[in-house]
Amino acid sequence: MNSVRLIPFALALLWGFNWPAVKTGLSEVPPFALRMIGLGVGAIILAGVAAAMGRSMRIERRSWWPLLVAGTLNIAVFNLATVFAQINTSTSRAAILTFTTPLWAIVFAYLFLGEKLDRPRALALVIGIGGIGMLAAPLLTGGGGSLGLLFPMIAAVGWAAGTVYQKSHPIAGDRMVATAYQLLIASAVSGIGFVLAGESLPQAMSPPVAAAVAFHVIGGTAIAYLLWFIQLDRLSVGAASLTTFAIPVVGVLSAMALVGDRPSPLDYVGFAAVLAAAAVAMFAARPKPAPAG
Repeated sequence: MNSVRLIPFALALLWGFNWPAVKTGLSEVPPFALRMIGLGVGAIILAGVAAAMGRSMRIERRSWWPLLVAGTLNIAVFNLATVFAQINTSTSRAAILTFTTPLWAIVFAYLFLGEKLDRPRALALVIGIGGIGMLAAPLLTGGGGSLGLLFPMIAAVGWAAGTVYQKSHPIAGDRMVATAYQLLIASAVSGIGFVLAGESLPQAMSPPVAAAVAFHVIGGTAIAYLLWFIQLDRLSVGAASLTTFAIPVVGVLSAMALVGDRPSPLDYVGFAAVLAAAAVAMFAARPKPAPAG
């Protein structure tokens, strides 16, 4: 379907601009609180839309465990790791390192789903690893900056593992409703962190922060996750993950424009390598044909 072809462009804008939106939100909202609110409100919005459309809110019992695993890996681990990545390194570097997800998805899909590891994908892995090394070098040689590498890698691996798991253990139920439940699970996990960390909710937010949080909740969470899971139903794991390679480009450019990021020359080389790796693999991906009817 032609509409599916537009999803990567929408995701690039929504998730790309979500990076500086989260960075702005963190200036006044603690990390666990930001994710608890964003994911929780996103879940409520999606559930409300699904109910208004008359969709069944029921998830079959056999899908409860896949729902829990996917919600934890794909959303909770990913979102919490990315928010702490932005605390420990620049927004642009965190965005690029996190979106090595296509490379991890290729590996996991090869190991657990039997998807072919052909020459272009192997080349993409080699180039991508080189890019990661260039981006990691300043972090590993800068004292305590290793967390700026660790958290994006946790996010990338969590997302890829959750994507592969969900592809091999599909959730029986409405896609919008399942997405809402996964967001709710991730919000609950963030809530546990909120309590354990002793955080508190801000009593007020400045207009720029309020606008950034609103975009994060509605655009970067509710709408974007729905689009991602619709896309996942239509494409192979590798193809679905690789169509998101434009997201970090938007993330880097918007971070430079909105939060003042200034990447170093080595960062640009690393960015180019990671994006080239994703591009090489993307052209090798073969989307599944849409069902007739």
